[in-house]
Amino acid sequence: MHSFSTLGLSGDLAEAVAQLGFETPTPIQQKAIPFLLGNDRDLVALAQTGTGKTAAFGLPLIELIDDEDKTTRALVLAPTRELCLQITRDFENFSRGVKRLNVVAVYGGSSIVDQIRAIKKGAQIIVATPGRLMDLIGRKAVDLSVVRFLVLDEADEMLNMGFKDDIDHILSHTSDQKRVWLFSATMPPTVRRIANTYMDQPLELSVGERHGGNKNITHQYALLRDGDRYAALKRFVDHSADIFGVVFCRTKMEAQQVAEQLIRDGYNADALHGDLTQQQRDKVMRSFRNRGIQLLVATDVAARGIDVSDVTHVIHLNIPDEIEFYTHRSGRTGRAGKTGVSLALVNRRELSRIRQIEKAMRITFEKVAIPTGQEVCEQRLLKMVTELREVNVAHPELAELASVVDSQLAELSREELISRFLALQFNNTLEYYRNAPDLNVTDGGRETEELPMGDRVFINLGKMDGFDAGKMLALICDRCDFSRDKVGRIELKGAYSFFQIADGFTERVKQRLHGISFKGRTVRIEATADRPPKNKGGFAKKGHRKTSKKAFRV
Repeated sequence: MHSFSTLGLSGDLAEAVAQLGFETPTPIQQKAIPFLLGNDRDLVALAQTGTGKTAAFGLPLIELIDDEDKTTRALVLAPTRELCLQITRDFENFSRGVKRLNVVAVYGGSSIVDQIRAIKKGAQIIVATPGRLMDLIGRKAVDLSVVRFLVLDEADEMLNMGFKDDIDHILSHTSDQKRVWLFSATMPPTVRRIANTYMDQPLELSVGERHGGNKNITHQYALLRDGDRYAALKRFVDHSADIFGVVFCRTKMEAQQVAEQLIRDGYNADALHGDLTQQQRDKVMRSFRNRGIQLLVATDVAARGIDVSDVTHVIHLNIPDEIEFYTHRSGRTGRAGKTGVSLALVNRRELSRIRQIEKAMRITFEKVAIPTGQEVCEQRLLKMVTELREVNVAHPELAELASVVDSQLAELSREELISRFLALQFNNTLEYYRNAPDLNVTDGGRETEELPMGDRVFINLGKMDGFDAGKMLALICDRCDFSRDKVGRIELKGAYSFFQIADGFTERVKQRLHGISFKGRTVRIEATADRPPKNKGGFAKKGHRKTSKKAFRV
């Protein structure tokens, strides 16, 4: 059996890792650590999130860097502030008592002056988000020419988030003599381009099937109507009393609204999204790590890099449009050998996305039923009875109080005591779920709440502005504050695009998008009177003269 001491680490570092509670290295650590310690070649490592990639590159970096040298010898690029901070904390924990390393986290939303001051004190390792590092380069506050180790962590996510040009610019400021270690969950063409351009004949390590899912995650989906998403979410949460999970929403506004609704309904929940200040984000994450929050409601971007132990469930309130997004979402659970559930709430039109993800990731989704009101009540009752049977009664004070209780309840029979106890503990739940409707939808037939597609809308943004289908959809839904089902076919052109919008929502699109500024351009919105003929789902029929060959359904 492998141990960290057999991977080539020094005794002190192996002992420090053991003291942190890590005994057996994960497969990616077993493969990457000996290679990085014993070779000067570049490395491409493919492994799912939650498989220990930070230690796979972090422990070799700590081993190889001289803590007497105060110049910046290692640079780690990560897509988000949360992941940046998580990597920094891990480095500090790994090196504590082993080496006196100054690890500086560089990210937006925090004082750039303080970060510059920390770097000038001698930062052997900088962990940075691309945007803030670009600012530091522009201010000539960081010298990357002496960097000898460059790590691109979650490379696919950085490119998905639009950091391609930033990464190119950052890497142009580094030495040709550096070693490049690229870690990614997937290997799309954009990541392959980075490897081909900036790496010298790298070794490629892959743990598990490429694009394959984490075997510790059970993938499930429930079929419902769009209007029942929140009610279904509550059913699953109430049915799984010990749930500790992340709920993913498509837009910042939706995440905030869902979190506020959960709080009003009595759940320990909070939101994590890009509109929060860094101080607010840190507070939310600190509370989630300490389990002060049971449900973290997050957007895709905000949740990147969340590394919290024992997350039991990831719930997709909306299925993402990009398969890579699903990979990173679901990777918030089933981490470090633990098991977890990834549950997608989908309508009938979204079933095709489930099948696409199954094929691309080589996984199988299990269809599960949304719990009925009766099933929720029964499950909560069983949990309460279990807690009653297992409660600790070994307190002498209880015996003295028991006589007082006995005198007050002496006239009640056993059956009456049970009934009153249940009523006291359970009345609100029973009242809420009395006559609760069945939220399940069958696979066949037509969903009654499908929204007919109406106007075909022109927007003067397209591929030249960095848009793909997912980014265009996110812009529309985020700005207009509605869910993905309101948008039909998207046709991407070079400098403009067309998209279908559900009946009754055209005016909101005009009000929210027309006239806004996007990268210095004033957005123009026009609704065309020419509506494509409808087929199943309200989308344009193949061959219609207004449909581009590159149009695709999202």
